[in-house]
Amino acid sequence: MNTTKPINIILIDDHKLFREGVKRILEFEPQFNVVAEGDDGAVANKLVKEYSPDVVLMDINMPNMNGVQATADLVRHFPKTRVIILSIHDDESYVTHALKTGAQGYLLKEMDSDSLIEAIRVVSEGGSYLHPKVTHNLVKEYRRLAEENITSIADSGVEFRRPLHLLTKRECEVLQLLADGKSNRAVAESLYISEKTVKNHVSNILQKMNVNDRTQAVVSAIRKGWVEVL
Repeated sequence: MNTTKPINIILIDDHKLFREGVKRILEFEPQFNVVAEGDDGAVANKLVKEYSPDVVLMDINMPNMNGVQATADLVRHFPKTRVIILSIHDDESYVTHALKTGAQGYLLKEMDSDSLIEAIRVVSEGGSYLHPKVTHNLVKEYRRLAEENITSIADSGVEFRRPLHLLTKRECEVLQLLADGKSNRAVAESLYISEKTVKNHVSNILQKMNVNDRTQAVVSAIRKGWVEVL
């Protein structure tokens, strides 16, 4: 008997065709249960109050009330419900605004179904999830801001060093590829290993670095000089 707790989901997107496509993908996952859907941020609060979902997938651009405004309302009134933003924008200003508002995930609509499923699982368990392309853009911006206070990396003594005291050589390679903004599938293709093996490596990296998700791992690695950001 399957005792896995179901993950109840609400979809909020004003494009019906896109919404139906996402719903169809989620319905293939036995653990996922799409309990309601809406086409505007203004109805999100009402639906969450009625259905108490675990996760809300929220479009960022909608009439009347956009996804960021709706997220702010949900976070304030329903803190146990977690929000994942869906967007066509990968600019860091959109991402940081959404995250500051309280969203726990930010996905681009160009994502593949595996990324969507993984994001929902991670966020429902209390973690955060950013689309790999978004992560890479945020990492570059973080690096740029950090280097504004450094006249010369060479003169400052900042060095790029592999954390071989903590991670294996292969885990270091995976961590670098995560910092490059690659998905699990892209990492697998780059290293000629299976996607399942990549997931195992990522899990080991998170455990060894004592972080909750891949975004935290990448940011921490940048601060410590463990990865190069181009």
